[in-house]
Amino acid sequence: MATSTSTSTSSGGMRVHVQRFGTFLSNMVLPNIGAFIAWGLITALVIKTGWITLVGDWLFHGGDKQNPENYGIIAKLGGWSINPDSCSATITGVDGVVTTLADGLQSCSNWGGIVGPMITYLLPLLIGYTGGRMMYDDTMRGGVVGAIATMGAIAGAPVPMFLGAMVMGPLGGWSMKKLDALWSHKIRPGFEMLINNFSAGIWGMILAFAGFLVAAPFVNEFSKFASTVIDKLVENNLLPLTSIFIEPAKVLFLNNAVNQGILTPLGVSEAAEKGKSILFLLEANPGPGAGLLIAFMFFGKGAAKASAPGALLIQFVGGIHEIYFPYVLMKPKLILATILGGMTGIATNLVFDSGLRSPASPGSIIAVWAAAPPSSLFGVTASVVTSATVSFLVAAFLLKTDRTIDEGDLTAATAQMEATKGKKSSVSAMLAGSAGASGGAIRSIVFACDAGMGSSAMGASVLRKKVQAAGFSDVTVVNKAISSLTDTFDLVVTHQDLTTRAQAKTGSAIHVSVDNFMNSPKYDEIVELLQQTNVPSSVGAGSHGAPAAAAPSAATGDSELLSASSIVLDPGADSRDQAITRAGELLVATGAVDASYVASMHAREESVSTYMGNFLAIPHGTNEAKPSIKRTALSFVRYSDGIDWKGKEVKFVVGIAGAGNDHLKLLGQIAEIFLDPSQVERLEAATTPQEILGVLGSVQTP
Repeated sequence: MATSTSTSTSSGGMRVHVQRFGTFLSNMVLPNIGAFIAWGLITALVIKTGWITLVGDWLFHGGDKQNPENYGIIAKLGGWSINPDSCSATITGVDGVVTTLADGLQSCSNWGGIVGPMITYLLPLLIGYTGGRMMYDDTMRGGVVGAIATMGAIAGAPVPMFLGAMVMGPLGGWSMKKLDALWSHKIRPGFEMLINNFSAGIWGMILAFAGFLVAAPFVNEFSKFASTVIDKLVENNLLPLTSIFIEPAKVLFLNNAVNQGILTPLGVSEAAEKGKSILFLLEANPGPGAGLLIAFMFFGKGAAKASAPGALLIQFVGGIHEIYFPYVLMKPKLILATILGGMTGIATNLVFDSGLRSPASPGSIIAVWAAAPPSSLFGVTASVVTSATVSFLVAAFLLKTDRTIDEGDLTAATAQMEATKGKKSSVSAMLAGSAGASGGAIRSIVFACDAGMGSSAMGASVLRKKVQAAGFSDVTVVNKAISSLTDTFDLVVTHQDLTTRAQAKTGSAIHVSVDNFMNSPKYDEIVELLQQTNVPSSVGAGSHGAPAAAAPSAATGDSELLSASSIVLDPGADSRDQAITRAGELLVATGAVDASYVASMHAREESVSTYMGNFLAIPHGTNEAKPSIKRTALSFVRYSDGIDWKGKEVKFVVGIAGAGNDHLKLLGQIAEIFLDPSQVERLEAATTPQEILGVLGSVQTP
C-alpha cells in the first residue's frame, strides 16, 4: 500500500510539474495570440499566394502574381514587390566594411512589407517581454530586460526566434529581479532612478550579447534537428502516430508543454518558410472531440447524453476542447476514439498537403478556417470531417458494445478532470452544475472593482458580515482590484459592468454580478449557495453570538475625518458630475487632497459607477491619484430630493480620500451606518452639520 501511494504521488508530482511548465509556456504565448492572429490574417491576405491575389486572378484574369505592378500596394504590404536582384546590392557600414544585403538579412522579402518584420521581430519580442514581465512580479522592468535579451537572440539566428524568446525573456526578468534584490534598500535617496535605469540597461546589454552568442546558435541547431525529425516522420508517413501521445496528453492537460513549447514555435518557422504548417493542426483539430460528443448524443446514457449537445457547441464552435475531457475520463477506453480520429485528421492533411498559416486558438472550427490559406481550405475542412467521422464511429461502437449497466458518473469525471488540471474548469459547470453539484466547498470570495479601493471594499464589508452571520467564519471575503486578480478564488463578485473583465482573470471561479453594493439580493443568494456547498462553522462569538456593533457616538464636534466645513446639506439640484465636483472640492478645501484629485474622481466614475445602493454614492479617485492624497478625509453632501446617478436615485454623496489602506476599514464603517435604517433616517432628518457628525462621528481612521 505504501509503495502504491508513493508511486502515485511521484507520478502525480511529475504530471503536475509538466502541467505547470506547460501553463508557464502558455502564459507567454496566449496573451499575445491576437498578434499571431493579426500576422496570420495579414499573411493570408497580402502575400503572393494570398486571398487578394487569388480573387484578383479569378475576377480579372489579368492579374499576374509574378508581376507586382498589377497589385501595387498589396505587393508592397506583402513584401513581394522587391526585385530579388536588389538583395545583392552592397552597402558600406560605419566601420568601412563593405557587405551585401544578403549577408546581413535573413531574406530580402523579410524586409519588404510587414509580413516578414512581424514574424522576425514583433512576435518574438512580445513573447520575450511577456516572459520577462511574468518572472518579475508582472512589472514592466522585467519585461523590458526580457525584450532586450530576446533581441540579441533574434539578431543572432536566421530563423524566427520563438524558442529563444521563451528562454531569454523569462531569464531576463528573473535575473533582473535577483540583481535588484542585491541592492534593494541600499541606494541613497535621489539615485534610485539613475541606478535602476543603468542597471537595467547594462544587464540588458549583457543578456543581449548572451542571446546573440549562445542562445541563438543553440536554438537554431535545435530547430534544424526538430525540423529534420518532423521531415523524417512526414517522409515515412509516421506523423499521424503523434496522436498516440497528443490525445492522451490533452485529457491530462499536458498538451500545453508540447503545443506551446514545441509545435507552435516550429509551426511558425515552417509557415514563414512554406506559407503554412501542418503542426498547427496536430492538437487544435476540433474533429476528434466533436465525433466523440456526437456519439454520446446518440448512444450515451443519462446525464452524459443530455449534456452532449451543449458540450458539442462549446467544443466545436467555441473551441474549448476541455469540455469533452470528462466524457473520456468517465470511460477511459474512449481515448481510442480520439486517438484514431486524430490520426485520421493528420493523415488527411498529409494527403492534401494542407496546413494553417498561424495557430488556431482557441481550437474552434471558425479559428481553423480563418487561419487556413486558400489552397488548404478544402484539405483542412476534410481533415476535420474525417477525424470527426472516425472518432464518432469508434466511440459509437465502444458505447454500443459497452456491457456495463452503470451509465457512468459524469459529475465524478468532471471532478477528476478538475483535480487533474489542478483547478476548477470554467466550463465544468455545464456538465456538473454549480459548485454544490460537484461537491466543491466555497472557501474564498473576492469582491473586485476597478481600483480595489472603493466599491469593492464596501461591498466586501457588507457581504463579509452576512457570511459570518450565517456561521461561515472559515470563508474569507476580501476585496481587490480586477487587475490584480488571480485564478485562485472560488467566487468572484463584481459590478455588472465589470464582470466580463473579471471573468477573463478568473475563468474557473463562480461569478456573481451586482448593481447595488449595499443591499443587493445577490448577497443572500451567495449565502444560500454557501449553505448548499459548505458546512457551517461552529457558531460562537464571531458569528451569531457576536455582540452588536456599538452605536455611533453622539459627537457634536468635528471628527478626525469629517469636519463641519466638509458637510453640505441640500445645495440644490445638482447633476451627478456636479455632485462629484462638489464633494471633491470640499476635500480640497480641507487640505486633504490636491486639486487634481477631483479630476481622478470623475475618471473613476467613468470607469464604473460608485453608486452603492441605499441612496448612497461614494465618489473617490483612482489608484493613480494616490499621490494626490495628503491625509485621509471625508466630505458629505445630502440631496433630500435625490439626484439622478446614472439611472439610480442618490440622496447621500460621501466623498472619500483614503491614504494608504485607510479606505478599507473606513468603507466598512460607512457601510455599517448606511445598512442601519435608523441611522439613515437620522441623516435624512438632520438640519445642521453637527447632527450629521452625530451619526458619522464614529467613523475614524483605522
